Amino acid sequence: MKVDRRSFLGLGLGAVAGIAVSPVGLKLTDDSSIWTQNWPWTPVPADGEVIYESSVCSLCPGSCGISVRKIENRPVKIEGRENYPVNNGGACLHGIAGLQYLYDPARVKTPLKKNGDKFEEISWDDAIALVAGKLADLRKSGSPEKFAAILDKEQGSVSGLFKRLFKTFGSPNFYTMPSFESYLEATAAAIHGEGKTIGFDLENADFVLSFGAGIIEGWGSPVNCFQANASRKERRAKLYQIEPNLSNTAANADKWVPIKPGTQADLALGICAVILKNNLFDSNATMNFKGGFNKFAAMLQKDYTPSKTAEITGVKAADIEKIAGLFAKAKKPVAVFGKGRGDGAQSLKELAAVHTLNCLVGNINKKGGVFVKSKNKYLEFPDESMDSIADAGFAKPKAGRYMNQLVEKINSSSKSVVEALFVYNANPCYSLHDTKSVKQALGKIPFIVSFSSFLDETAKEADIILPSHTFIERIEDVPSGAGLAKTVVGLTKPVASPVFNTKNPGDTVILIAKALKGSIAQSFEWESYNECLEGVTARIWDSLSEDGYAVISKGAPIEPAAVNLSFLSGNPPTVQAQGDFGLTLIPIDNMRLINAGAYVSPFAIKTVSDKVLKGKNIVVEINPLTAKGLKNGGFAIITTPIGTARVVVNFNEGLMPGVIGMVEGLGHTFENKYVSNKGVNVNDLIGPVIESGSGLDAAFGIKAKISKA
Repeated sequence: MKVDRRSFLGLGLGAVAGIAVSPVGLKLTDDSSIWTQNWPWTPVPADGEVIYESSVCSLCPGSCGISVRKIENRPVKIEGRENYPVNNGGACLHGIAGLQYLYDPARVKTPLKKNGDKFEEISWDDAIALVAGKLADLRKSGSPEKFAAILDKEQGSVSGLFKRLFKTFGSPNFYTMPSFESYLEATAAAIHGEGKTIGFDLENADFVLSFGAGIIEGWGSPVNCFQANASRKERRAKLYQIEPNLSNTAANADKWVPIKPGTQADLALGICAVILKNNLFDSNATMNFKGGFNKFAAMLQKDYTPSKTAEITGVKAADIEKIAGLFAKAKKPVAVFGKGRGDGAQSLKELAAVHTLNCLVGNINKKGGVFVKSKNKYLEFPDESMDSIADAGFAKPKAGRYMNQLVEKINSSSKSVVEALFVYNANPCYSLHDTKSVKQALGKIPFIVSFSSFLDETAKEADIILPSHTFIERIEDVPSGAGLAKTVVGLTKPVASPVFNTKNPGDTVILIAKALKGSIAQSFEWESYNECLEGVTARIWDSLSEDGYAVISKGAPIEPAAVNLSFLSGNPPTVQAQGDFGLTLIPIDNMRLINAGAYVSPFAIKTVSDKVLKGKNIVVEINPLTAKGLKNGGFAIITTPIGTARVVVNFNEGLMPGVIGMVEGLGHTFENKYVSNKGVNVNDLIGPVIESGSGLDAAFGIKAKISKA
């Protein structure tokens, strides 16, 4: 079998070493302005004293400690910080290229105001006054709830300031983008109760059953996962990877289990059924099952026998029984969920079904298992000052529970749902499914403020841009998430002076709050974000300021976790792909690309294989059995119910028949000649599918057809 492992060895060498650093290849040498630091927009460092400063990378939820090499006070290199409790000296491809964001010509260099179709520069004072004036008018109109925010995450003091502003303003409409951490919290809430999250101890597990989690594609905390995976053979630990395509993780696993797209929840429930039927579960653990267990067990024996599960998933009944036995009999088994990086669309049924496997074998809150722990609670904000407008507005229901519901409500309503929107560290016009609908929704909002450092797809839709420092230029607390067993809060430090006329986003929020005056200003008593940060992290500030991080918890809580299977016992329907075409298009994550938050750096884009990006054309993978009438390396047209795209075809037997794989992270449209106008954004072709019961966008792909161009 000739299987294209998508440059597995190139990444694998880095993964084995615990560092996703690509070897220098010919592809990198075709643009010396990227491979070297002699970019035309970057000053050449002078000779001088060399020093190192510690900080934290916040480009992804991994929150790795970094060491920044500086010459004459100018940063010239980023490396992983030794002995940092998250990454222990490792650094990924994106982290080491982080300095490229500092001088990127696509950066927003000063506050901007939209004038027609173009932006014009304005001062910070004028920008803050304009924003505060618009918000004051909205509040005076009696509709403070029509003020909404979209952020990348809920954790951390900067997000805390945004939430505080919205509460004191009188709006409940604070939203975060889909993230792995949000899915962990949703899973914990469904099974263990509200206010909790989940961590995986992959470093000590002896059997990892992964339902599509891209453990070396950027899942969770990437470098931490690389290192756990690299030590797997020394520990004699097994990895079984369940997904429709032979990803790098699947190629590196002890066994790849191909499965029909979207049926991972059914397979997890089928494995649960075998464990229960054969009495392979931990009887002591089931004593913590508080609700729905009997109904759940009866449903499994009725709907998920090995033969029925095999028919649904395409996995043989004998393999289902074998996997169940191996998993249940392992000493430290862990079932991990979250397809790809874990931050794309996910099904709560799938997440809960996979996690139930951990509950059944009793490896909860144990070394080498799964930790159920409280959400981060290290911040101590003072009580807010609320006036009657704030009390009334904040008590109103949100426009929708999740981002996709907000977009749908805005587009379907004849009345104004949102009149002012803040967007920080998020790019919904690129990262959410059906980007046309997202842009349509934003087009109906009269006033949009972006805090972006870059003029990305969403920032282009804004009326005002209040540019933020990059993580190289600012101080901020960075709590670990992404399914880590330990809880660590790191501290980014301004290892470089601001290159342009930007601000720390915390300072910007404080300035807006003070300009709004009244009870809102009273709730923002700090003179600066630095003062705020030291105050709200007082309990751990000494560790943060001296060591650069604080370890909040090292592992499992002492108390056992209660388990409630009421959500699963009714067997909510499995999400189906949208459309009537004969094939299924699925997104594929690639460690060399970024599909949420920051866009990929010029350096990283140069490391992408020509089996992914050929020239400016995206390459899709398809099994030769499915590729009738198509030529390997030839052009084709993909059509879905959402849109069409011209692509290059790559035959790959490492993809199940009937499936088309398209990488995420390409197809940017803003002005950056190194990154933009390369390939297709797969989110242009996939629409949301809302899961009943959870409200999540659970679209794992979309029905498609492909024809010769």
